[in-house]
Amino acid sequence: MIQRTLLILFFMVCAVLSKAQKLSFNKDGTFKVVQFTDMHYIHGSPKSDTTLLLISRVLDAEKPDMVIFTGDIVTGRPVREGWDALTKFVIDRQIPFAVALGNHDHEQGVTREEIARIITAYPNNLNTISVPGVTGVMNDVIPIYGSEKHLKVNALIYCFDSGAYSTIDGIKGYGWITLEQIKWYKNQSLRYTIDNNFKPLPALAYFHIPLPEYRQAFDDEKNVRVGVRLEDECPPELNTGLYFAMREMRDVMGIFVGHDHVNDYIVNYHGIALSYGCFSGWRTTYISPMNGVRIVELKENKREFDTWIRLLDGRVKDKVSFPW
Repeated sequence: MIQRTLLILFFMVCAVLSKAQKLSFNKDGTFKVVQFTDMHYIHGSPKSDTTLLLISRVLDAEKPDMVIFTGDIVTGRPVREGWDALTKFVIDRQIPFAVALGNHDHEQGVTREEIARIITAYPNNLNTISVPGVTGVMNDVIPIYGSEKHLKVNALIYCFDSGAYSTIDGIKGYGWITLEQIKWYKNQSLRYTIDNNFKPLPALAYFHIPLPEYRQAFDDEKNVRVGVRLEDECPPELNTGLYFAMREMRDVMGIFVGHDHVNDYIVNYHGIALSYGCFSGWRTTYISPMNGVRIVELKENKREFDTWIRLLDGRVKDKVSFPW
């Protein structure tokens, strides 16, 4: 009985320490994030084998400092085993990771809250289950510290739960980031800005469903666009104002989403990069010519980043520096 109690305490301490870990820029002044999105993974299905192969190839090639899964990740049963299989790749390599849920993750008999509890119990996970008074799960602001002594926050990564489907009668389509979430974001942004001598920190934001501004930005031919749009964007019918809030707070440099499987573009919209990841799934939902991931490399003490797409076969495409 005593041994069992000590073992439980040991794992509790390990969990606390893993949550307390600090992310920091490397000595060369870089911090690399790999984004997996729309994996639509079904554990045990041969149709998902290529998705598993993609994870290991990308992590070994890019050696990221952080991984973010931006929704529609495990979309078949068994759900727990699916998350175990996918996260094992990052856990075994001791890579910190975060998750933002999509509109399909909770459709297999497990609620979003239950999925959040599964995810936040993993080693090296950076999420919190929920924020009191804030809609959704795993809304987080993750600080990245400077390379010297790791004492000062140098950049931020926001994760949002963009919901699933409309919750208002008469409004069809997909969900949105709510006013409560936007208020939470503005409070976090302001706090870090004040702590940084009233200078906004460079920040990135990750979630699943694109904002209505994506369509506006790509349609305007004056904007520089890199990558492809092969389907109409599927944002929510209502615009709750997150883009405006981010432009107003002046910290977020780039927004990264998934959801639309055959879009992988990045476009400069009034100084914020609106970007898709790259479809990381395989034949469980959609037959892609080649699946891949989006990579972002932040630069210490600079409001800029490099980004590119790496495909399963190792090819790199659409490498750009932002802003341009």
